[in-house]
Amino acid sequence: MLIKRSMTIEGHRTSIALEPEFWAALAAIAAREGLTMTDLIARIDASRAETAPDQPLASAARVFALLDKA
Repeated sequence: MLIKRSMTIEGHRTSIALEPEFWAALAAIAAREGLTMTDLIARIDASRAETAPDQPLASAARVFALLDKA
């Protein structure tokens, strides 16, 4: 089951749908780094724009969460 969340990044509204486990992993990362979820997703989005602009934001967020666990 996907959970969809909407947020504003760089002045634009966007939605991202992820499995609950990925939202939990991202929430733990955000808490550890003292960021809001929106700030963390914005950071992931900025990195994606530089390294893999064709990659969907949801995919970039999943990869980010997985690499943090590595």
